[in-house]
Amino acid sequence: MNTKPAMLAIHGGAGTILRQTTSLETEQAYLQALRDILRAGEVLLAQGATALDVVQACVCLLEENERFNAGRGAVYTAAATHELDASIMEGHTRRAGAVAGLRTTRNPVRAARAVMEFSGHVMLIGPAADAFAMAQGLEQVAPDWFGTPQRLAQLRRVQGEGGAAILDHDGAQCPAPLDERQKFGTVGAVALDAHGRLAAATSTGGMTNKKPGRVGDSPILGAGCYADDTVAISCTGTGEAFMRSVAAHEVSAQMRYLGRSLEAACEDVVGERLPAVGGQGGLIAVSHKGELCLPFNTEGMYRGWVRLGEAAQARIFR
Repeated sequence: MNTKPAMLAIHGGAGTILRQTTSLETEQAYLQALRDILRAGEVLLAQGATALDVVQACVCLLEENERFNAGRGAVYTAAATHELDASIMEGHTRRAGAVAGLRTTRNPVRAARAVMEFSGHVMLIGPAADAFAMAQGLEQVAPDWFGTPQRLAQLRRVQGEGGAAILDHDGAQCPAPLDERQKFGTVGAVALDAHGRLAAATSTGGMTNKKPGRVGDSPILGAGCYADDTVAISCTGTGEAFMRSVAAHEVSAQMRYLGRSLEAACEDVVGERLPAVGGQGGLIAVSHKGELCLPFNTEGMYRGWVRLGEAAQARIFR
């Protein structure tokens, strides 16, 4: 049995603060959503659930909340479609599963878990991944289930302004505490369970107006998601930079090979290695010792954490 308290952290994106246009009501709605998800995860931890089950459950709840860019409320591609990515990894076994380019599976993180457990592979993509998820009994939805009027309006605005892909959503039609034009909307969770085991999960709708077929860091193990017996990490930010930096694995490597603390490793990756390749965003991490770190190099990040038996905490601003 683990001597450290079981714990959980979640994130829902990072980006630029619009403090001057943020209403207290809007801010509190985001914070309440994070706290509600944390409390649901805490209940599972208290019941003895595995870290793997806890991170999957929390990411499912984030996918169901259209405030975040994963599952319901996912952003649109340049072709006005949705392509969803996710991954999940168990630390002590290194078992992992990932999916990319899903269009009909309601909860991509569940599909990633199914790939891990039942496919004999680590990653499946596109229509074949949706077909596999359906064969495993996972709920399928019409592709337009993921969309919202705000997300479609965002796509049209971006295309009308020249067509450059943007990371997550423009806030003009959906006011939020972060400048949605500069918000990286991946969601994720990391957990340490009562047995001292770690797990991580990450899910995203990608980039508004992205080229169909584009895949970011979220389903790439070691880039946007990673867990071993030392640390569990989930990232959010400019996916290409996180892939080039192998950001999530770099945290673990620095801890294992250089003997760095969790905080030192995370701060090096987020503060030095990512900016060196133009990377913006942040990550959440929990170590096997029960340490927690949630750094970001943007002005804010939707984030929250809870230790078993303590009050859940949620933050947006620095």
